[in-house]
Amino acid sequence: MSSFAATLRAQNVVSAAMPKPQEKALPVPRALTSVDGGWLTISQSPYWFQSDIKAPVETILSHPTVYACVSLIANDIGKLRTRLMALGSNTIWTETTNPAFSPVLKRANRYQNQIQFKQAWIMSKLLAGNMYALKQRDGRGVVVGLYILDPLCTVPLVAPDGSIFYQLQPDNLTGLEQTQIVVPASEIIHDRMNCLFHPLVGVSPLYAASLSAEQGLQIQKDSKRFFTQGAKPSGILAAPGQISQETAKELKDYWTSNFTGDNAGRVAVVGDGMQYHPIRMTSVDSQTTEQVNLTSQFIAQAFHVPLFKLGMGTMPAGQKVGDMNLIYYSDCLQSLIEEMEACLDDGLALPTGMRTELELSNLLRMDPASQADMLSKFVGGAIMAPNEARLQVNLPPVAGGDAVYLQQQNYSLEALAERDKTNPLAAPPAPAPAPAPAPEPPPEAKDYTAQLLADLAERAKALPELTIEPEAAHA
Repeated sequence: MSSFAATLRAQNVVSAAMPKPQEKALPVPRALTSVDGGWLTISQSPYWFQSDIKAPVETILSHPTVYACVSLIANDIGKLRTRLMALGSNTIWTETTNPAFSPVLKRANRYQNQIQFKQAWIMSKLLAGNMYALKQRDGRGVVVGLYILDPLCTVPLVAPDGSIFYQLQPDNLTGLEQTQIVVPASEIIHDRMNCLFHPLVGVSPLYAASLSAEQGLQIQKDSKRFFTQGAKPSGILAAPGQISQETAKELKDYWTSNFTGDNAGRVAVVGDGMQYHPIRMTSVDSQTTEQVNLTSQFIAQAFHVPLFKLGMGTMPAGQKVGDMNLIYYSDCLQSLIEEMEACLDDGLALPTGMRTELELSNLLRMDPASQADMLSKFVGGAIMAPNEARLQVNLPPVAGGDAVYLQQQNYSLEALAERDKTNPLAAPPAPAPAPAPAPEPPPEAKDYTAQLLADLAERAKALPELTIEPEAAHA
């Protein structure tokens, strides 16, 4: 028994009904019911409902458009780096590392890197409608490995009380060596696509695309047979008179053996007025090209892939590369990416304030001119610091580039709010009237005092000087 299988048994996930030591035994799930009872089951091929189509999924995948859709979606999601994000005190999500979660996000198992793991995840989901990943835990109960299982060998089971289990078949690659194993839902990450019939069973896009794929393959096979015969159509050898059955069979065998297959194109000589009439419809009449293109459009429609991503149809007029990638992301990839992130969050039991996120910069990469214009606007609008913008184009930081800059004439919202308290937009008050000047005195009211004193002084000078004797003064 492998170490992984031993780990599963030690964690009591081999049997969902086995009670843990020193704990109250759980009721044994009685009559676990597979979801195939009246529902679409994963054990059936995704195109089972089309009873007239016998092509297996391997043959359907040989259609160029099916292969292009599956590989394009899987490769584009596979190249997105998985990041562990933490919510900071400023309500901003930033990338972080954690010894309990970062290792398994970087490498999910021993034989797949993170790109191959996500590619296998998406391919299983697109081709079978379901992806099952078995968890491997260490002694702490932390998930240290994720192993993607064969969806056709995994069956969801439902207990009478509504508990969900999964029945797994032996798989040496993942370490499951027993004939059959049943694990609880807590040990499985189940990502399902478009649950049209049952909430535990996803439906693949091949549900809608397999008929068109089979039609397109038959058209291509018919064209191959036609050109293998040197582009010589089937026909009728017509004689002007009646011939016996033996003669007709002899002529048919002679014609088939000498002028068909590798012998097509040889010169045939016929007599007795016999003529060859081709009975094959021409490619123009059968609209072969239009039929092939129509089947490809139906397949792309089922996978939600824009035709311009497959090299078909016309490019959207007036759209840049970034705009077309955004259309492709929103129409085809976004739901798959969001569902994968949610399944990883739940499967790894991330605590509140942590989440996984697929980095979209590799997918939504803009052309250099558009990126430079966007970064210039972000820096000029005080949304990003210069060093943050330089990081987007893989340039080193510069001194003083960690600050957010804004022009001097711009004011903060707080300053503008303080200014608006005084109602600066109101009409200014009317100026106070100037004081009226004092009126001039009338001419008759003028002051003649100074002039009178001056006249008296002049007259006093003209009077004779008086002398007073002392005796006279005593007398």
